Amino acid sequence: MSKVGLGHTLGKAFLFQAVIIGVVAVLSVWAAAFVLEEVLIKEALRDEAAYFWEHRNLDPDFPLPDTRNLTGYLENDPAAPVPGAYRDFGAGFHELGTGSGFSLVHVSGNPGQRLYLLFDGENVGHLAFVFGLVPLAGVLVVLYLSAWLSYRQSRRAVSPVIALARTVQTLDPEHPDKDAFQAAEFTRDADHEVATLADALARFAERISAFVERERNFTRDASHELRSPLTVIRIAADMLLSEQELSAPARTSVLRIQRSAKDMEELVEAFLLLARESEQALSRDPVNVNALLRDEMSRAAELLGNDRIRVNLTEQAELRVIASERVLSVIFGNLLRNALSYTDQGEVEITVDADRVRIADSGVGMPEQEIQQVFKPFYRSGDSRRGGHGVGLTIVKSLSSRFGWTVEIDSQPQVGTTVTVQFPSGQLE
Repeated sequence: MSKVGLGHTLGKAFLFQAVIIGVVAVLSVWAAAFVLEEVLIKEALRDEAAYFWEHRNLDPDFPLPDTRNLTGYLENDPAAPVPGAYRDFGAGFHELGTGSGFSLVHVSGNPGQRLYLLFDGENVGHLAFVFGLVPLAGVLVVLYLSAWLSYRQSRRAVSPVIALARTVQTLDPEHPDKDAFQAAEFTRDADHEVATLADALARFAERISAFVERERNFTRDASHELRSPLTVIRIAADMLLSEQELSAPARTSVLRIQRSAKDMEELVEAFLLLARESEQALSRDPVNVNALLRDEMSRAAELLGNDRIRVNLTEQAELRVIASERVLSVIFGNLLRNALSYTDQGEVEITVDADRVRIADSGVGMPEQEIQQVFKPFYRSGDSRRGGHGVGLTIVKSLSSRFGWTVEIDSQPQVGTTVTVQFPSGQLE
């Protein structure tokens, strides 16, 4: 599953910060323009009208306002006639849209006369741009520049962490290289925390390397030291069984030794498979599951020697799985021996479908609470007198999980148990 990197997240955070700064700046300019028009200018026009009428009442010849931005017109005054566009305006403020800015007309009056004050906002808009937007643009440039520099500095600070993550991602567990964490980018000019992390990862890689080496030595030594005496025991048992003078009790004991030796060989093989960290040492070829099950049926019947149990193989399809034949042999061998061990009489039905294998027995079964425990190591069901070491289903579960297969168990006491091994379609031929 792909996830966003630390550098990308950091860049998004700074970009979000820049967008927020820009939005706040635009809103601030809009708020300043609103305050300038709605508060300052209108209040100034009210004060100007009040000032004019106050002095006009004292001096009938008091002149009308006439400046660069403010022009006054008086109703019924031939010296300053009111423009026709304004004559129908009532008392209050009237905004005029112009091509270069805004203009306001304020109408006030005394009995019999009205004063029209025209405010030209073109120059005010120009001044607002010069003394408002230009400094604001400078502030934004400084803010964006500081944000970009902060981003660069932050990227530089986290880049060793990103490089460490990439190094860990490409680390080969089979051949971990501790020197990969001693690169100059992790140690030179790096923060103390980064250097500490790189050193810890280097020591960890060294420990992994030692563990892998011990695992290789164990599998090599176990393969030789455990198999050799088991082979000697099995050959000796075969030679004893060939003796004609061997008594019936002795032959029974030798058969038990032979079966135990074969069980131990299978157990050692399974443990060696589980001890390997990867499946690179295991061949992956198309395996005919039908033929493999027939071989396992013969071996299981030979080992158990129970004539009261019928083993049936129903082949509804020819199933071929891209896998290791040894792994499949260990899985189905354990499942089949379990089914035969826990069945006193009746039958064991093996069904091969297009993508699964079902092994159903008519044995003692088990309750629901035991089904949840059977995959745990060394767990044995309530009917433990039947033998076993409690690791068979644990091995089956571990190998199946490693190869992406699913194992399901359905069981009822005194009815029987059904185990289904499901193979994904990508691993079928």
